[in-house]
Amino acid sequence: MSIGATLAAARRRAGLAVSEVSQRTRVTEPIIRGIEQDDYAACGGDFYARGHIRAIARAVGEDPGPLIDEYDSTWRSAQEVTAAEAFQPAMPLRKRERRRVRWTGVLAVLVLAVLGFAGYKFASGVGHARSAAAASPRPSPPGGHTGQPGTPAVQGSTAQSSAAQASASQASTSPTPSASPVTVQVLTPARVAAFGPAGRADGDDPQRAALAIGGDRSRPWISQWYATARFGALKQGTGLLLDMGRPVTVASVRLSLVNAGADIQLRAGAKPVPSWLPVVAHVSNAGGTAQLEPGAPVHVRYLEIWFTKLPPDNAGHYQAAVYRITVRGHR
Repeated sequence: MSIGATLAAARRRAGLAVSEVSQRTRVTEPIIRGIEQDDYAACGGDFYARGHIRAIARAVGEDPGPLIDEYDSTWRSAQEVTAAEAFQPAMPLRKRERRRVRWTGVLAVLVLAVLGFAGYKFASGVGHARSAAAASPRPSPPGGHTGQPGTPAVQGSTAQSSAAQASASQASTSPTPSASPVTVQVLTPARVAAFGPAGRADGDDPQRAALAIGGDRSRPWISQWYATARFGALKQGTGLLLDMGRPVTVASVRLSLVNAGADIQLRAGAKPVPSWLPVVAHVSNAGGTAQLEPGAPVHVRYLEIWFTKLPPDNAGHYQAAVYRITVRGHR
């Protein structure tokens, strides 16, 4: 009997559904179904396939040792990724970092050029204003060398000055209307979904995504485990999508985490599509709580909590665990 058939038979004997095995192991249902059909393409390599087989076998009450030996003799890849290679960052990530550095330099040069041009225009405008002020003739004083009596002009000027002072005094004492401050309150998401690089189709542990806002530290949403903090070079990140039900103004988002050491981005937009959710805030090496505050409040319907670096767990792996998400703003 093959590995997949053995695990499928053991699962049925244990009276477990695929979804229940997924909840116990944090292995996604498509991967479990693939392994039961002896299809290991979705595992991401021998290193992860062994880990999934071992976790599933323990969950259904099967000895994982013979199954691992059978996998090595039958399915082991000719060019297996070693543990040392799995813990090294992938080359595409380095290339993207270099491109970011180059683009940052180009943007810095453009900003300096714009500031220099603005400074030149400002200095030039000030010089022209001073020249025009120096060239303009000063008005003759009332009752001067025009030959006309000065008393009426002085009286008119005095009357105008008094009226101007009275108007200024009245303006300074009259109250200025001010806009009433908007009260920031806690906003409850309408729905929570697991979210992956392709959207809701490949999120981690989708059945338990609602636990991320449950507030119970002993029952959090937990991502799939990975061999490295950077997802073992299998993907670029994982996270959660919050649907607020309608567009709201968001001032901040606070996360309560089980493990410390995560890099997290807050993305926000009008559509639940990765390309429509730009980054509006981020935090590095977050502790037990992570505070994400945009530079200015954003008016959006969808919020994405996106992990770009996972914290270590107690089993020597890396995975995210969230049990409370607090959104503050106003509707």
